[in-house]
Amino acid sequence: MKANCWIAPNNVAVEDVSDPQILNPRDAVVRVSSAAICGSDLHLLDGFIPAMKKGDILGHEFMGEIVELGPGVRDGLSVGDRVVVGFPIACGNCRSCQRGLYSICENSNPNAAIAEVAMGHSPAGIYGYSHLMGGYAGGQAQYVRVPFADVGALKIEDDLPDEKVLFLSDVLPTGYMAAEMCDIKAGDIVAIWGAGPVGQFAAVSAYLLGAERVIVIDRFPYRLQMARTKAGAETINYEETDVMDALRDMTAGRGPDACIDAVGMEGHHPSAALHAYDRAKQAMKVETDRPHALREAVLSCRNGGTISAIGAYGGFIDKFPMGSFMNRSLTMRSGQAHVQRYMRPLLERIRKGEIDPSFIITHTMQLDDAPRGYDIFKNKQEDCVKVMLKP
Repeated sequence: MKANCWIAPNNVAVEDVSDPQILNPRDAVVRVSSAAICGSDLHLLDGFIPAMKKGDILGHEFMGEIVELGPGVRDGLSVGDRVVVGFPIACGNCRSCQRGLYSICENSNPNAAIAEVAMGHSPAGIYGYSHLMGGYAGGQAQYVRVPFADVGALKIEDDLPDEKVLFLSDVLPTGYMAAEMCDIKAGDIVAIWGAGPVGQFAAVSAYLLGAERVIVIDRFPYRLQMARTKAGAETINYEETDVMDALRDMTAGRGPDACIDAVGMEGHHPSAALHAYDRAKQAMKVETDRPHALREAVLSCRNGGTISAIGAYGGFIDKFPMGSFMNRSLTMRSGQAHVQRYMRPLLERIRKGEIDPSFIITHTMQLDDAPRGYDIFKNKQEDCVKVMLKP
């Protein structure tokens, strides 16, 4: 089969690889009908996530048809079923899974000892996301092995097109969880750093959960326009406006009730000098991540407010404003999305027409074009917000 493979930093290629096989009784093999390139994949492309190996198959947003099923799969799945697969690999049986904390499953990362060195404890395995997260083959391929299929694969029983349900695999639940972690009350103002797919869905979700106003912060006009026209948000271009001053003006001096960091480890600062400062620290291994958005979110949030950190971080940050965070009674919540918790409820919202996730798709390509898709997505060319791949 063909699959999009990581070769080296800033180098991916579509190659011929071995077909996946059933290895455990609860496995399924899925013929992929649609996959997507995620912003988190760019952290792999850029070499910021350790334990990648040449030939690793990328991709954790995918869906398709079950073509083979292990004898231990429960929950009524059958060969021929059309399914969306959540990106965290979760057993459904451990203490974390039983509490709905699927992205920290205790049984799905066979390389837990590697993750424990960097993180203290291991999170769940993730498709196509380095050997730190289990070394599982990803879904930017013609076929993929799905462990614990009865937990991770959601059957789609109606004729909703892939474009409307694919993002149940990651970015829609991630954006929704980002908003849910804000504990939004009626009348709240929510500010979101980052107008990529997760930021767009966080904005939509914040309104669904009762926010009165949503403000999205980014530097690319086409992404800010999408936030205004599709998500109904107010916007700030941080290269044209001082964000903290603008947020004070927009909130009568108080600051937003909740602030969502949907940027993560590769943040950009409008000051070339400050951006270079963090890049230099990365190069010297003094820090691994550039937390520009997180720092600004902490300093901007109203006293007693909530920080929702949904942007992906991989290691260590510097110059975190802990004094501001502690003295102003702020709360921070974070995590990889517990996707399986949200898939069915969000599918119902899609069926009811409350949300149409397809608005983020700007490019549809064949699997063979994946390297070009990565290039235009990373370099913000052709007004690219989301690339959908068709194996």
